[in-house]
Amino acid sequence: MKRINKKKERGASLVEFSIAATVFLTVMFGVIEFGRALWTHNALADAARRGARYAVLNQESKKEDVKKMVVYGSLDAEAKPILDNLTTDNVDVFYEGFGMDVGTVQVIIKEYDFKFIVPIVSTTIRMPKYTTTLTGESAGTAPAVIPAG
Repeated sequence: MKRINKKKERGASLVEFSIAATVFLTVMFGVIEFGRALWTHNALADAARRGARYAVLNQESKKEDVKKMVVYGSLDAEAKPILDNLTTDNVDVFYEGFGMDVGTVQVIIKEYDFKFIVPIVSTTIRMPKYTTTLTGESAGTAPAVIPAG
């Protein structure tokens, strides 16, 4: 039986561990960052929907109120934004022939930068535009003039 010389294999376990740990940590950070990016994507899409819905249901609302609803989830400008670095400057609101049961309102979230928190590779990516367009509706509100018929 041949005897194995342990001195030649000294440090092999440390090298194997460092390679495996590097791969494992890279995958883990990738999964975490992908999850954060997906959560941010969903939050931005939901914020655009929330703003458009608010504009449709509150037809007398100002554009600034719709922007606050998108950014803060409420009309309180002192509230914390739903996402870091999201401001009312990132939001556009467009009304086209808007009124009770007519026209549309469009809410756009633009130029939002997603920041990675991964050590060493801290960078940002520009998220795409998030657009929601809804048609004006009465939502149970009676029109000022009821047509005869």
